[in-house]
Amino acid sequence: MPVEFIGYVTGRNQSETIPGAGPAVDPDYIATTARVHEDAGFDRVLAAFHSNSPDSILIAQHAASVTRRLGLLVAHRPGFVAPTLAARQLATLDQITRGRVAVHIITGGNDIELQADGDHTTKVERYARTDEYLDIVRKEWASQTPFDHQGPFYRVDGAQSQVHPYRPTGIPIYFGGVSDEAIRVAGRHADAYALWGETYDEVARLIARVSASAAANGRPAPRFSLSLRPILAETEDAAWDRAQQIRARIVALQGDAIQPGASAALDTAGARPSAETLPTNEGSRRLQRLVARGERLDTRLWTGVAAVTGGRWNSTSLVGTPDQVAESLLAYYRLGITTFLIRGFDPISDAVAYGRDLIPRVRALVAAEDATGGATQINPHAA
Repeated sequence: MPVEFIGYVTGRNQSETIPGAGPAVDPDYIATTARVHEDAGFDRVLAAFHSNSPDSILIAQHAASVTRRLGLLVAHRPGFVAPTLAARQLATLDQITRGRVAVHIITGGNDIELQADGDHTTKVERYARTDEYLDIVRKEWASQTPFDHQGPFYRVDGAQSQVHPYRPTGIPIYFGGVSDEAIRVAGRHADAYALWGETYDEVARLIARVSASAAANGRPAPRFSLSLRPILAETEDAAWDRAQQIRARIVALQGDAIQPGASAALDTAGARPSAETLPTNEGSRRLQRLVARGERLDTRLWTGVAAVTGGRWNSTSLVGTPDQVAESLLAYYRLGITTFLIRGFDPISDAVAYGRDLIPRVRALVAAEDATGGATQINPHAA
């Protein structure tokens, strides 16, 4: 199966190693980032969502306006706009871009962060709301006649949209979350399920859990997406040196208030979180458990950034030469991963390097693997 590569676009140049400066929305930077990713051979870019960030659908729209084929993965948090309205917004952008839109449903695992947008629900309530929300979104996309809906969170009377997704297959729904509640909803709705970078054994177990949930709902298993932060260099030693420099830079930016191993860090907007915003979601707790297992896992999986950020987001890396990292990605592909969300710590230059050195290698390895029916096996733990 062909692999999909997803990059990352934000409103301005920033990362854990680059403090955000200037206006929160820099149209020129968004345009440059989008074009770089398109030229580098990425299939999509993710426009992220946070309670303090620029609006994801508008960032995605601007990225679409300066590219011709690049897909958009719009992060969307259910519960803040009506599901019928969200469905029409996404369908409108999908029509404008001629089918380039996908949506990444982020239910939200941090109670305090969601309260900044006025949401005081519990995690269990949020996933129940997401389940109902997506039922209505799909009806709004598909229904050719007015429909009603009445549930615990929403009541809709006579809904019917004039705008539908560009393709008959609709808009793909990507979904994240590893709690039991999240897996249950993913089984009902996910076209693609997103995991943070974990070890081969943990990834295999998560794939099995989500596949079983989909089967219980009479659905095929979704595509599986893995999020990682590749760190590349011409030699393995140089790559590990670069990894240590990245961690040192993050620690230096955090200052004396937070030391390595603490469960907090600068967030992606460059602000130091308070104790109230420390991770409460299961995904972050899983990364913290990975940190406890060691700094280097499966030979090439590095938890150094997760250790100094408390695993608050996609923060594990594959470290090595392009060939070594490509072999590691192939090992994940053999487990069932067919989408890779990769972003660097220097967003533009790393995207260029991925397009030049990594993406073509992975596509070639996958094509060769598929051509031989996977006959040539490698030990994933040696990758």
